[in-house]
Amino acid sequence: MDMLFRVKDAFLYVSAVQPALFQSHSGPWILVEDLSTVYSDIEMERGALKHAHKKRKLTDGREKTMSSDDEEGLGKGRGRHILVNKTEMPAWSETLESFRTARESWDLLHSHEGLETEFKKICAAWKTESWMWFRIFLSDMIIYQGQYRKALSSLHQMAAVQQPQLGQQSPSGQASQEHHRALIQQASCHYALGEYRMACDKLLDVVCGLVPPKYELTKSLDDQSRHKAKTRKGTDLRLLPCTSKAILPFCLQLMLACFKLRAFADSHDDLSLGHVIVLLQYDWPHGETLFLKAVDKICQQGSFQYENFFNYVTNIDMLEEFAYLRTPEGGRIQLELLPNQGMLIKHHTVTRGITKGVKEDFRLAMERQVSRCGENLLNVLHRFCINEKSS
Repeated sequence: MDMLFRVKDAFLYVSAVQPALFQSHSGPWILVEDLSTVYSDIEMERGALKHAHKKRKLTDGREKTMSSDDEEGLGKGRGRHILVNKTEMPAWSETLESFRTARESWDLLHSHEGLETEFKKICAAWKTESWMWFRIFLSDMIIYQGQYRKALSSLHQMAAVQQPQLGQQSPSGQASQEHHRALIQQASCHYALGEYRMACDKLLDVVCGLVPPKYELTKSLDDQSRHKAKTRKGTDLRLLPCTSKAILPFCLQLMLACFKLRAFADSHDDLSLGHVIVLLQYDWPHGETLFLKAVDKICQQGSFQYENFFNYVTNIDMLEEFAYLRTPEGGRIQLELLPNQGMLIKHHTVTRGITKGVKEDFRLAMERQVSRCGENLLNVLHRFCINEKSS
């Protein structure tokens, strides 16, 4: 009987985050890395990653990222916070309490050989491997524990089982949500492991299947969460509703988190820096400090080439800053923001007339861009993700 109560807590948790499994029309929730610190100081984050993702040499001389899975195992997950929008999930307290109790019960059942043996016998008798809700609980628990490599394996196995079931039983919209849920959790795990290319590939697959909602100038996190973000170490998790309104911003912010370390590295990577500037438009002005850091890097370089600038940058503050960079007061920074501008300068003698023409083109492009500031930003960023997927 005690065993039943322990399984019940896992069931209650999954019935809240995956209600469609139980004949509900509500959408699923996704347990992912919390991105409250995405706009934080890059040096602090780089320092933290040195500890989270150590490097070790392989026999052939290549480096392999060694995640916390290799060292700490279950211990990493203790004391992690799970953040949730309390308005969107009214029963948040009961849901998180069920998850906590289920995790602690799982730990208890595996802390003693006799209990673990008995539990495995019961699981075999009940055929729990066929319970989709139980697999979901296990995957979320493994993510909570910080065992991301193991979590990825669990998520892939679950997707293989879930896909045929969804095709037979679920409406296409629900099947799409479940697919997005799996991809986003995989992306979150890849990000936590420092596998940014893999994370972005998963995110772009999700974004390409979304219809962008209307952009609203609202805070994605409340003030209290942002205040706490300053003191947290970036190890918290978040329960996110699987809706376009919630997951498109999350995908954009996770892509920003992936790009920004490369963009602010010592190397000259204008493409990554340009992508970061585009993505920083979302949730403006929370990313203003990071944007100004990008501007400082451009000033130090003395030049910046990003020919997609006028396709995707519509933020008036950013446009004003880049217009200023070309002035004598701004340092006369060499900006190549127009398509083929670099080729024009490279393959032709830069006469006074050509230089004047480039300046005039830049001025006209800026004027046109200001008129686009009222565009739906999520449409712009959605188009950016689709068009620049290969970059």
